[in-house]
Amino acid sequence: MESQPSKFEALFVELVLIFQTAAMQHMGKVKNPLTDKIERNLEQARAAIDMLEMIEQKTKGNLTPDELRFLETTLRDLRLNYVDEVAKDEAAQKPSTA
Repeated sequence: MESQPSKFEALFVELVLIFQTAAMQHMGKVKNPLTDKIERNLEQARAAIDMLEMIEQKTKGNLTPDELRFLETTLRDLRLNYVDEVAKDEAAQKPSTA
């Protein structure tokens, strides 16, 4: 049954992409397709990233090298974007020294 591994690999990629897309939407990086608006909710973005981190921990030792690289790259990119968005919020909250 040769198609099973590729089927599950494709489903794994799809699962990661679901959480990646949710995180990017909640960080305001892409439009919400339902509202066609940019929306930000960093708490929800963090939750999506946390879900991917949980998947990473729970699948440790069970992923192909390509799956692992994809997950690690996705998490790294999301974390960097998240830190950038948090920094933007912190900068906006600082009183200006003009």
